Amino acid sequence: MTGLDPLPWPPAPIRTERLVLRESEARDRTVFIELFASPEVGTYIGGSRPRDELERSAAEVPGRRPGFFVIELDGAMIGMLTLDRRGAERPGHVRPDAGETELGYMFLPQAWGHGYAAEACAAALGWFADALPGEPVVLCTQTANDRSVRLAAKLGFTEVEQFEEYGAEQWFGVWSSPTPSG
Repeated sequence: MTGLDPLPWPPAPIRTERLVLRESEARDRTVFIELFASPEVGTYIGGSRPRDELERSAAEVPGRRPGFFVIELDGAMIGMLTLDRRGAERPGHVRPDAGETELGYMFLPQAWGHGYAAEACAAALGWFADALPGEPVVLCTQTANDRSVRLAAKLGFTEVEQFEEYGAEQWFGVWSSPTPSG
């Protein structure tokens, strides 16, 4: 179950000035494996996974599900973005019944530092706000991940709390989409 259950999926590709957010395709499998095998990418998400294991286990079209976007630059995948239901068993919620939509993202290291994450996340949040006005989105990242904490603030996330999870201190914030007036 995802926060996008009531929405038809996949949406039309979301285009920004430089990027396209779209549904996963078979041609993305190699980059998907590269993302999860990268020690740099794995630094704040519990580590990388062995490439041979990923080669054996990755679906032919990885990530094909509601809430999963491939981020494409000039026709090539550079990262991924997810909008998923945050598990009720995990710490960090802004609703008494949990069920918030959580934003997650990963980019290839060579795509870091160019503003792509801010551009892609802002586009996805805009799409989400249009589709489900007034619904909150949460984001959780290690406090040690300065870049991610700065990006959360830039996107308009407000810190709710910090807590220990996965053996590290986590920053947990919420973004509230504008509610339609009238």
